[in-house]
Amino acid sequence: MTEPAEAVAAVPAAQPPPGAQPAYPIESVGNALRLLLLLRSRDELRISECAREIGVARSTAHRLLTMLEHYEFLARNPSGRGYRSGPALIGLGMAAVGLLGIRDRARPHLEALRDELDETVSLVLLEGPTARFVDAAESERPLRVAGLVGLELPAHRTSAGVAVIAAMDDAQRAERIAGRSGLEQSVAAAREQGYALVHNESDIEIAAVGVAVPGALAGLAVAAPAGRATAEAVTRWAAAANAAARRIAIG
Repeated sequence: MTEPAEAVAAVPAAQPPPGAQPAYPIESVGNALRLLLLLRSRDELRISECAREIGVARSTAHRLLTMLEHYEFLARNPSGRGYRSGPALIGLGMAAVGLLGIRDRARPHLEALRDELDETVSLVLLEGPTARFVDAAESERPLRVAGLVGLELPAHRTSAGVAVIAAMDDAQRAERIAGRSGLEQSVAAAREQGYALVHNESDIEIAAVGVAVPGALAGLAVAAPAGRATAEAVTRWAAAANAAARRIAIG
């Protein structure tokens, strides 16, 4: 069946990545990969937007999105409208983290910081508006915060996420906090103190201190039951975490 031409003519097609074209290009594969690349700059994909961006009919965009969903590179949003990163794509991203080395590089420092403070320490990466917990060294105390590897939360709800935003340059930071007065206050406090303190980060009665890893969209979070987060303890956790973050950055 012939697809409607108007769906491809109104808006110029998104350009493929620069560089020499392959000798035997496969258009459908190229279009599917271009759809995935759109996730670098947005939280979700909609059929109409995808059709415009890559210059195809809506029916073609829908088939591409459905195939990517089938192989778990995309997943439907809970609302049923639009698609977001799926388990397969997230898994590739996690593998890339390992290849880049930050998780392996950070691991001994997580364990050393856990041993020093006797609290759970996590490595957190910022991915767009999301903070992802990619590794953790869990405290062995009977009452402790569990390691949350794989958990995703809005970056502004996590101590490490706020700390990383606070460490961004002025333009990036302003973009992140635009329209969020509460976040603006938290970021300002983190910039002044050198760490972010968040209560109830992922559950009730939990306190977490977050610091940024210099030169990376990554941070460390020290989490403990809120009752142990005295002013003295928070100061000690922040100093130790900042020292560990600097060691991770140096490599």
